[in-house]
Amino acid sequence: MANTKNSKGTIGILTGGGDVPGLNPAIRGVTLRAIREGYRVIGIRRGWGGLVDVVRDKKADNSKNFIELTADIVDKAGRTGGTFLHTSRTNPSRVQKQNVPDHLKDSYTDDVNDLTPDVIKNLEFMGIDTLIPIGGDDTLSYGVRMHKEGVNAVAIPKTMDNDVPGTDYCIGFSTCVTRTIQLANDLRTPAGSHERFLVMEVFGRYAGFTAMLPTMAGAAHRCIIPEHEFDAEQLTELLVEDRAKNPSNYSMVLVSEGAKLKGGDMVFEGGEADAYGHKKLGGIGDLVSEKLKEYAPKYNNGHGINIINQKLGYLVRGGDPDAIDSIAPMAYGNLAFDLVLRKDFGKLVVLNNGRYTNIPIETVTSRKKVVNVEKHYNTERLRPFYNSFENQPMFIMASELED
Repeated sequence: MANTKNSKGTIGILTGGGDVPGLNPAIRGVTLRAIREGYRVIGIRRGWGGLVDVVRDKKADNSKNFIELTADIVDKAGRTGGTFLHTSRTNPSRVQKQNVPDHLKDSYTDDVNDLTPDVIKNLEFMGIDTLIPIGGDDTLSYGVRMHKEGVNAVAIPKTMDNDVPGTDYCIGFSTCVTRTIQLANDLRTPAGSHERFLVMEVFGRYAGFTAMLPTMAGAAHRCIIPEHEFDAEQLTELLVEDRAKNPSNYSMVLVSEGAKLKGGDMVFEGGEADAYGHKKLGGIGDLVSEKLKEYAPKYNNGHGINIINQKLGYLVRGGDPDAIDSIAPMAYGNLAFDLVLRKDFGKLVVLNNGRYTNIPIETVTSRKKVVNVEKHYNTERLRPFYNSFENQPMFIMASELED
């Protein structure tokens, strides 16, 4: 339980959803400013899960659920990737009966339970008067719920998919693009040595930004995104053409995990959906590889073409943040604290057209952010489309700036 006698207030910070580089710099950004201004900061462990599991008893050991943050703690962690507070995909409004904490089992007996009343009581027990959730649209959708329940909340967008609406940039996106380019370039050597197709599956459930930006940067010849159902035969013809033009006789395609074959559906690894209703994606790269192998002889004078099929997956979210994911999250943290100082709650800090600002937190649940296919994706060439970069935002097709 927080002791707030000698502080101006207590801020709670949590990180939810997938880990990304840049989370720790954001936590550092909030914490250092807050401590300097006389606030206490509580780090909530395991996202919303830590708030669900708190035992409201002064004698209880809640060290697995929250920790008081200091300058020393965040300075050391701020240079590293991932989140030292840990994370989960817990949705307190949809907790299955078997996952209800033992001390609450008598109160919640339905198959699926809304633990929000106890989450709010837990915040009060911890002495937290302002909450800063850092996450993607799933994690932040519950932040919207907290705001509507009267909790003072300021949110920070984080997701490698970069699909939180209202912002050009989400924490983790820049490092994801950087890593994808690096790994794609590393994989050129085996692809070229063996004269193969190279298929690389990347993150991107509903939005194809993580495939579009690296392709625009030259990391692949073509990209397949969730926003456009692709024709496997068309892709094969283009890649055979690319391979023939390449002196090293190979070609490359980036495939978003949420991409769909024309007339088909997303490809799942199997298993149950998470607390936000999402099944784990994975396998579209395998399907693309099978189709390329099937159609290659038709466009390659009757000869087959072997394939390197690589799922980049966690390789692009591991390790330390790049420059942008070290600097921008620090700015986001400071922006969030500025809003706390002004008592301007119910906001999401964002980057719009190169400028830091904020928007209503409800934007998170008001719409979806996806690639504008008509404006940015050439469906005939299966690659990014652009006419001019003049006066465009830094991430081009990842911006929601209107003409």
